[in-house]
Amino acid sequence: MTLPENMTAKWAAFENLSPWDVHDLLQLRQAIFVLEQTSLYADIDGKDPLAWHFLIRNRETRVLAGAIRLFTGLENGDARIGRVVIARESRGSGLGRTMMLAGIDKAEALAPGCRIHVTAQAHLEKFYKSLGFRTVSKIYLEDGIPHIDMLRGD
Repeated sequence: MTLPENMTAKWAAFENLSPWDVHDLLQLRQAIFVLEQTSLYADIDGKDPLAWHFLIRNRETRVLAGAIRLFTGLENGDARIGRVVIARESRGSGLGRTMMLAGIDKAEALAPGCRIHVTAQAHLEKFYKSLGFRTVSKIYLEDGIPHIDMLRGD
């Protein structure tokens, strides 16, 4: 995993996140998904306690730059990566690729040979394909935003 020198990264189960981690994670997801993308949905969905969380922070400012959540042990031993979020000021820096590669590596470490699912915003299909995902659905609206289902493995 290639991480910019001014960034730190960590994986944590929900119960091992600090109160500040949880605050910053929810704040970032709200800022991007709800406010910037004007998507009114219930971000606090009760699933965060069941997920692994990957957080990338600016080393100096401690500002959360990006995050994903990962679920393993789904049907047939599959995994799912979701809530992929990058702060506006950190976009274009390669963090999306870094986070997704970390998610793929973690999923494969926890569930060797697993298939990995993502529900992707449709405009990011080419990005996810570059990571080995293939499209397995037609475009559909989720929370008012065009999405597609993608799968890696098998």
